[in-house]
Amino acid sequence: MEYRSVFRPGLFAGQTIIVTGGGSGLGRCTAHELRSLGARIALIGRTLEKLERVKQELGDPDTFVFAADLRQEDQVKAAIDGVMAWAGRIDGLVNNAGGQFPALLKNISLNGWNAVVANNMTATFLVSKEVYLRWMERSGGAIVNVGADWELGNPGMGHNGAARAGQTNFTYTASVEWAHAGVRVNSVIPGFIASSGFDRYPERAHDVLRNVKSRIPLKRHGTESEIAGAIVYLLSEAAAYVTGATLRVDGGLHNVGKANFYEVPDHDKSRPFNGFPLYRLPDVLKR
Repeated sequence: MEYRSVFRPGLFAGQTIIVTGGGSGLGRCTAHELRSLGARIALIGRTLEKLERVKQELGDPDTFVFAADLRQEDQVKAAIDGVMAWAGRIDGLVNNAGGQFPALLKNISLNGWNAVVANNMTATFLVSKEVYLRWMERSGGAIVNVGADWELGNPGMGHNGAARAGQTNFTYTASVEWAHAGVRVNSVIPGFIASSGFDRYPERAHDVLRNVKSRIPLKRHGTESEIAGAIVYLLSEAAAYVTGATLRVDGGLHNVGKANFYEVPDHDKSRPFNGFPLYRLPDVLKR
């Protein structure tokens, strides 16, 4: 079954694109779409078994996989060494790897805080910097950082809000410092996307995940394909004049704010896009 992309076939032919966190969820879906458009894919993540499974799904024995903890600079360097030895170039980078857990600020340990900041901010810096130094500084390229909404705070996940604010600020800064090298750096900010990541949240968070769509103006969860499509656009030549931008894909949730005097009526007018034949609804939403 072929990925049903809205982009033209062969869009990324001859290009090598790294997807971190490519073993599941948004990274897996994005890798499938990019491969369907002709890209050579390098999957980097923490668990080799997951990466190998996605490689098998892609049906391309040339796909590169490398297991690494992207919070560790030496492992990042080893991963990029591997990509360069395999492909000799890096045209695009999708910084998708990350992770967080719900907790009140007063209950977050220093180790928990540091782990989330390292996963969601430091890893983006380390991988981007290494890719820039090893290839993009001389040859240009495009970087897309997958983040999260932080502008109004992140009550219940303050460590994630702090990390994502830093990640977005890194995007803004890198887009200026690296522009002279022909490197574009942008962010995609997903809303509540019905991805496999939902099933990793604890039971106490399940009601929120299921019921949040009542607050979203489009009255539904997003799909993995809707995030992958935004990433593909920002990597593509159609976004040649786009850098330092933050593209929200959240069904309008950010614009609702924390308090307002308008409630969007219930409706079913928003039709989801799903081009990924292997997509499955997370278990949390099947109840």
